[in-house]
Amino acid sequence: MKKNLFLLGMLVCSMATMAQTEKADKPESWYFKLGASYFNQTASTEFPVVGGQLPNRDVYAGTLTNNKLVSRESVTGSFGQGFRSGITAGYRFSTRLGVEMSANYYVSNEKTMAQTTNRLASYNPTTTVATYVNFTAEGEIKAFDLAPAIVMFLGEAHGFEPYTKVGVIVPVHGTLDIKTNREYISFVGANQVAKTDAYSKDVVKPNPTLGFMATLGTSYKLGKHISAFAELEYRNFTVHGKTKETTAYTENGVDKLNETTTFRAASYSAIHTNYVDKLDTNSNNALTNPNGVDTTKPMDELSSYVGISGLGLTLGLKYSL
Repeated sequence: MKKNLFLLGMLVCSMATMAQTEKADKPESWYFKLGASYFNQTASTEFPVVGGQLPNRDVYAGTLTNNKLVSRESVTGSFGQGFRSGITAGYRFSTRLGVEMSANYYVSNEKTMAQTTNRLASYNPTTTVATYVNFTAEGEIKAFDLAPAIVMFLGEAHGFEPYTKVGVIVPVHGTLDIKTNREYISFVGANQVAKTDAYSKDVVKPNPTLGFMATLGTSYKLGKHISAFAELEYRNFTVHGKTKETTAYTENGVDKLNETTTFRAASYSAIHTNYVDKLDTNSNNALTNPNGVDTTKPMDELSSYVGISGLGLTLGLKYSL
């Protein structure tokens, strides 16, 4: 990050010097851009723990005492793949130098974060009921950000004007929505006696963060004030969680979140989480606190990071005053 900021500073100084030493061929002017983007992830990392489940794709086989893990695969990925729409205001100081401020809304593709198949969840020796679980958790990021940038125009020829820009990404609001589907199937011997489809939605809110972006683009003049533009953009930043709240929980389609008879509704700590950098004896977590968990307060859990880095193509229209 320090290296990126250092390079950004050098580029700013060099462009400012260039702008001061050359004579502007065009008057100072404002312009506005409207565009849509699609990004592909540029790096995959291991996802964080979801609902107590490690970021693995596990498959179990067998029954009762013979229910064993037969395969395990790490689940990796990034939330850098997805769609973005945005509007940009720019001001051009001279032929070569300008600044922009973009406001963007980004929605990532859904990513599987954890999955388990046919794991023995419980066994009641009195009733001989064995319950197995199938589990899938998928995450999706929705975010609104501001992106100030410095633009260097490289010269116009035959209606095309290539340019480069560098800047920072400042997330203003965003969430990671984790949707989890659990299928509980109960058997007595080989006979299925019950089935429960449970669904939950957890909303993770992030801590403030800052990202870096670099863009290579070109515009093509369609008229006196209208141009089309295309940009290839690389962005790099990560976010880590601040809080998590369970906002939905159903069983067989019936809302159970607000019923006092259910575990999740009866315990405040079961549906609210504070993310921390360290767990100790004062944390509200049974793993480290000898007094156990205060169920009237949010659970403390270790903060985890997710990546939103990606390489994207933006197409749109530009209007110059």
